[in-house]
Amino acid sequence: MYRVGTGFDMHRLVEGRDLILGGVKIDHHLGLEGHSDADVLVHALMDALLGAAALGDIGRHFSMGDPEYKNISSLILLHRVAGMVGQKQWKLVNADMTIIAEEPRMVSYIDEMREKIAEILSVSKGCISIKATTTEGLGSSGRGEGIAAQAVVLLGETACPGPASHEAQ
Repeated sequence: MYRVGTGFDMHRLVEGRDLILGGVKIDHHLGLEGHSDADVLVHALMDALLGAAALGDIGRHFSMGDPEYKNISSLILLHRVAGMVGQKQWKLVNADMTIIAEEPRMVSYIDEMREKIAEILSVSKGCISIKATTTEGLGSSGRGEGIAAQAVVLLGETACPGPASHEAQ
């Protein structure tokens, strides 16, 4: 048996905040506005995981008004979500994510993002796909007003091999 989940998130770019995506600090003059670290990539992934397990969305589990979550690393929240999904006996088969941003260029950060997310989810890096694209100047992300991310996950009864496997990465 398998379950598919999707997630989407978008935050406004603002001055005075670090830009964190996939748990990685990105060199950029703007960061994402939000109650936590505003990591849209991890937020989309969490929503996809929660959706596939029929556990609602991240707002249901991590209220924006709760001071416990102020500036918290989204990787900590991802670890909690992974635990919730595991309690339902679901295992991650694979995750595919896309960052939507005009700038900065993401290519040099993607492998580190994959490593961090794979480590939190206890799977090999080969089970985690991250891509980046632009909107060719269209819409709010195209104008540089924000960054968005989308994710799709497949959960099953058998997990993707763990990080100790010899799977091609």
